Amino acid sequence: MAEILKLALVDDQNLCRRGLCELLSHCYGFNVLGAVDNIEGLRALLKEQPDLLVMDLRMKPMDGISMLEQLRKEGCTTPAVMLTMSDSETDLGNAIRAGVRGYLLKDMAPEEVVDAIRRVAAGELVVAPTMTVKMIDMLRGDQSGQEPKSSLKLLTEREREILQLLSRGESNKSIALTLSISYDTVKQHVRHILNKLNLSSRVKAAVLFAKEQETSNSEDSSSR
Repeated sequence: MAEILKLALVDDQNLCRRGLCELLSHCYGFNVLGAVDNIEGLRALLKEQPDLLVMDLRMKPMDGISMLEQLRKEGCTTPAVMLTMSDSETDLGNAIRAGVRGYLLKDMAPEEVVDAIRRVAAGELVVAPTMTVKMIDMLRGDQSGQEPKSSLKLLTEREREILQLLSRGESNKSIALTLSISYDTVKQHVRHILNKLNLSSRVKAAVLFAKEQETSNSEDSSSR
């Protein structure tokens, strides 16, 4: 039997909080411990030892990042995911620096949110597909001067095709439609890509691919 994932939800908007609780409560393998709107309520939920925190970003009086930073000071090490309306690169950067393992947008399809939460629980760093390009730009800046790993050569033509679409911010569902293959087939290819590259997240794989493209384009320009 699969391990049950215990979730603690935090959102100051009643409708969003109830909707998310309803969605996740009906997903196999999830146990929603509770849904609260402030840090005091979250502290109470932490006593039940959740496996993952799913938090809104822009809350009052304390925003999600400040709340997470305060909990870290108090010794909380539970992984966290931000689920927000903000597609700001600044908010994304602040959230990643605060140590979140996922940055999801509230306009994502419900099944994408559920899949992302499962991936974070499995140890992957996950961002909303539409935020992937911004994330790539951030990480690529941190990795300036590094050369792409030769392990990219291990990928099949189909895997490189999928990795290219990932680097453009495409979701698994969108990739499946573009390539006329099933959603499950895309997920299987992504797993193979991560295994071959020895990476823990599709974001890092997309950064690696983008870096290779930069190097390739630079070499082409210098040879002219």
